[in-house]
Amino acid sequence: MIGSASAWDDGPSARPQERVDGAATARVVVDDLGVVTAWNEGARRLLGYRAPEVVGRKAAVLLADAAPMDALNSLTGLRRWSGTATLLHQDGHRLTVGLLAHHREVDGDDWLLVSPVTRPAPTPEDDTFLRRSFAQAPYSMALYDTGLRLRWANADMERVMGLSEQEMRGLRVTEIVLDPESERAEEGMRTALQTGRLQELGAALHLAGHERESVWSVSLVPVRGSDGRLEGVLLSAHDVTEQHLARQRLVLVNDASLRIGSTLDLPRTAQELADVAVPRFADFVTVDLLPAIEGGEDPPQGSPHGPVMLRRVACQSVLEGCPEAVVQIGTVAAYPEGSTAAVCLAAGQPLIEHITPAALENLDRTAPERAERMRRFGFHSVLAVPMRARGLTLGVATFSRHRRPKRFEQDDLLLAQEITARAAVCIDNARRYTRERDTSLTLQSSLLPQRLPEQAALDVASRYRPASARAGVGGDWFDVIPLSGARVALVVGDVVGHGIQASATMGRLRTAVRTLADVDLPPDELLTHLDDLVNHVAGGGDTADPLGGDIGATCLYAVYDPVSRHCTIARAGHPVPALVTPDGTVEFLDVPAGPPLGLGGLPFESTEVELAEGSLLVLFTDGLVEVRGRDIDEGIAAMHEVLRRPAQDLETMCDALLRTLLADRPSDDVALLVARTRALDASHVATWRVSPDPAAVAEVRKAACRQLSEWGLDDAVYVTELVVSELVTNAIRYGRPPIELRLIYNRALVCEVSDGSSTAPHLRRARTFDEGGRGLLLVAQLTQAWGTRQTPNGKIIWAEQSLPGD
Repeated sequence: MIGSASAWDDGPSARPQERVDGAATARVVVDDLGVVTAWNEGARRLLGYRAPEVVGRKAAVLLADAAPMDALNSLTGLRRWSGTATLLHQDGHRLTVGLLAHHREVDGDDWLLVSPVTRPAPTPEDDTFLRRSFAQAPYSMALYDTGLRLRWANADMERVMGLSEQEMRGLRVTEIVLDPESERAEEGMRTALQTGRLQELGAALHLAGHERESVWSVSLVPVRGSDGRLEGVLLSAHDVTEQHLARQRLVLVNDASLRIGSTLDLPRTAQELADVAVPRFADFVTVDLLPAIEGGEDPPQGSPHGPVMLRRVACQSVLEGCPEAVVQIGTVAAYPEGSTAAVCLAAGQPLIEHITPAALENLDRTAPERAERMRRFGFHSVLAVPMRARGLTLGVATFSRHRRPKRFEQDDLLLAQEITARAAVCIDNARRYTRERDTSLTLQSSLLPQRLPEQAALDVASRYRPASARAGVGGDWFDVIPLSGARVALVVGDVVGHGIQASATMGRLRTAVRTLADVDLPPDELLTHLDDLVNHVAGGGDTADPLGGDIGATCLYAVYDPVSRHCTIARAGHPVPALVTPDGTVEFLDVPAGPPLGLGGLPFESTEVELAEGSLLVLFTDGLVEVRGRDIDEGIAAMHEVLRRPAQDLETMCDALLRTLLADRPSDDVALLVARTRALDASHVATWRVSPDPAAVAEVRKAACRQLSEWGLDDAVYVTELVVSELVTNAIRYGRPPIELRLIYNRALVCEVSDGSSTAPHLRRARTFDEGGRGLLLVAQLTQAWGTRQTPNGKIIWAEQSLPGD
């Protein structure tokens, strides 16, 4: 609600350089009691009253006639109303005006009423105005008569076609564009003229003068004259090539997740990767693995350098029989130093190579047969991706194009990495499936964190105890995931069942949790997405897949914030965590149960608790308290007794829990995570409220520099100044109040800027003469990490920089 007349005084005081006359519209605010609370200059022009004469009075005094009750009742529940009203001018004459009223509930409960002081009448210049608007529209548009011949075309249509309007006038679509899609467009135009209804279609075509095929969304709008007769068709086309390619990539990634890894057979998994990629992504694909992995052994650590020996395990081509292949499946071949595969594996990074005449001449000297095949089939672009899983190099996947003219680009590289990574995980699972129990134990331990990450929020100790040999290795896991803003996530999960399938499922779920944690989802939303993923993959129905068929899994996800000392916890059918307060009190937290993962359609809820510094959180899987021959309540009571006895350190506490609660040969896996909370006090956190004014950037930047000096971080001032400037400027320019800057100083320096808008920023490439677009790119280059997370009232953009000497 606006309570002062000056708030809308946009009449004579408006700046002369503003071309929009705000006083040309009468704007009035009436509160829920019918009292006028705001009155602008436009209202004075319309009715003659000055603001002090009206504000604070009942709006009914402005009505020529009292409003009937049925009219007032009709407004109940409406968000907007429009109509006419007869008002009294100050000089006494009656004035009938059109009103548009908006019901607002943001800052109270009131109505905003607007009406133009004068309504512009049509003028002869309108036709010229419309013509210019048509010509300058950002979409490609052309107007055709009832004979389907072009009459008008705008500038964007001229640009796309590479022809002027004069050159196209009088021609049909099929005569301007020689493509089967133009025939479809013309047929749609006929339908629009026959039915008088809008026609929409998609078209993919290679236009003259363009390097590659483009995809268009086309609308065919029948145009009627003043007498209602159809006079022609307006063709409006929007280039949706990038959106189309993005959808294709998503479909391919989804297909890869369903098709790759259908079994634990290594050659079949590699072939599934090649089959998924051809023909939608590449014309020819090969998968070559290091010979050492075929026996199930780990390949040497690190990336291979120099000449490398690889065994061809899969290939696929758009041409029958893969005639492009020089190396046959099952053959071990040498790839010399400088070859695409050797360079890719040595760098440990994917690479794109465009085949040039010079490159072929060089290949003539090292691999003449390969050079001959490339010339014969017209290879022009190659993308190689190292296959890595758990830090081990397994081989290389090579994607080539020789039929489709488009070369590989950066987006293609990211897509190839995604599907290759999926295949690498599946191949690694298949490789390790051949091992006996010791190999399964190595798999299980390797999928769990090898060492817990350094972070300032918690002191953490963990244990994993596999089940007995008869039961087989299960799918219990834990994780500690550092998050933005010095927060940390604790995860404990349990996959039902034992053996390699449970372990593989656990690995995928842990990877999914880490991926979702990177998005900074709240615990309940994260479990919802994880549940959706389990149901989506399980829907494939192939029980040979480690995630196929029915899947049972539980998970507990907790996020602790050392600044607020709040911990948010959600669980999916998992045992509740135990809490030990600094005074020794032990309780099992009341966290809403939530269904186990895989049931689908049921909600997850989270709970938030405030933890005193030095509190202990104990997360565990059910194997710790559910032991054959012992009731679960007995196990909980035994854990309670251990936790209420003080221990020297967390490691001792873990050992005491396992020693007391577990038998020598447990029938189920056990994952245990014990964390002691820390707190970041005011000496490590600085917060400033920022005015939504560009002039505030300099002040808040100075304040941040002063704070760094107090912390003794003078070496970080330069980078922090730039980061604060860019993030705060973006929040002022593109966000909404309230805006807040927060610096967190622990193992690293975190800069957070929050605002009331939920729209997340993204990196983009700025052109030479662009005034903006480089800010986030600069932040990304200067800091070790940056990102965004949603809050209940907006978002937070954060950037983390390592401190000198760390």
